[in-house]
Amino acid sequence: MAVRGLETVVSPAAGTSRRHRSWTTHLALILAVLIISAPLLFALIKSTQESSVVISPSMVPGTSFFENLGNVWTSANLGRYMFNSLVVALAVTTGKTILALMAALAFVYFRFPFKSVAFTLVLLSLMLPTEVLIVALFDLVSRDLKWANTFAAIIVPFLASATGTFLFRQHFLNIPTSLADAARIDGCGPLRYLTHVLIPMSWNTIGALAVIQFVYGWDQYIWPLVIMQQDDKQVVQVGLRKLIDVGGQTDWGGVMAGAIITMLPPLLVFTALQEQFSRGFALSEDK
Repeated sequence: MAVRGLETVVSPAAGTSRRHRSWTTHLALILAVLIISAPLLFALIKSTQESSVVISPSMVPGTSFFENLGNVWTSANLGRYMFNSLVVALAVTTGKTILALMAALAFVYFRFPFKSVAFTLVLLSLMLPTEVLIVALFDLVSRDLKWANTFAAIIVPFLASATGTFLFRQHFLNIPTSLADAARIDGCGPLRYLTHVLIPMSWNTIGALAVIQFVYGWDQYIWPLVIMQQDDKQVVQVGLRKLIDVGGQTDWGGVMAGAIITMLPPLLVFTALQEQFSRGFALSEDK
């Protein structure tokens, strides 16, 4: 590269080197995408093959996708499982969002004793996965509350969200306190301030949390498997596991087709809210 006065001239060698780096970067990204998406591509191809071909090493796409999907949709009751998971995921997402908004409102705009200690305990709950509490939770839900085999058993225990509380608290802290002072002077109560001021300014954070919680609710497996004994109220992840007949013949084409179709609802939610998801986690003043 040579500099002549105020003009910068790029030599051919520098331009070639830059294009080489660009091609190398794109090649590395394409390779990474192929490696990450390999299991999905494998399942997609196998879901289109006939039962006699799906167990072979052949990776040639077939034409039996809808036949395989129809078999598991009717005979394995996959449609019912997906409906149950949709109800659970929507209820968990809505409940967690509302409770997280109200908890963050209290932590930011209210003064009460031991507020810092309470917020610390909320954050510590992030370190306690459901698997650690599953025995105590089972006794509470099935024996004390009598909620076994009900949707309440797989919805209510997951309505509290430490992640959502933390996200909304950090977001509310970035909002000027002058807005709260002006609302208080105008006679605006806490709930009205939340619904009329904070929520309209928090749609990006709400969208980001909604994506996380919907995927979390949709992917529940261990707890529904333990607490839900009635097959007509089971969720889709447990339903997919039931498609695999360990002791007999498994329709792997149907299993792959079922796995592909159950990915669509979380994918659609993420696609619809991807802009809010990206902006909700952006570390900028206009978040």
